[in-house]
Amino acid sequence: MRAAVGDRLRTHGVSSSKGEREAEVIEVRGAHDGPPYLVRFADGEERMIYPGPDTVVHPRESKD
Repeated sequence: MRAAVGDRLRTHGVSSSKGEREAEVIEVRGAHDGPPYLVRFADGEERMIYPGPDTVVHPRESKD
């Protein structure tokens, strides 16, 4: 997995949509754009994460 600052990570629930969360990448701490990522959730919580296989990267939108 690779992500950049501004990308959004969405983790899908394993058995239902109840476990879904989305966060914005605010810092990439791994080599070659890899994990771990410091992310910020909508409620303002910041956390260091190592995304699992149920996580999808949504690239930030270009403002060109």
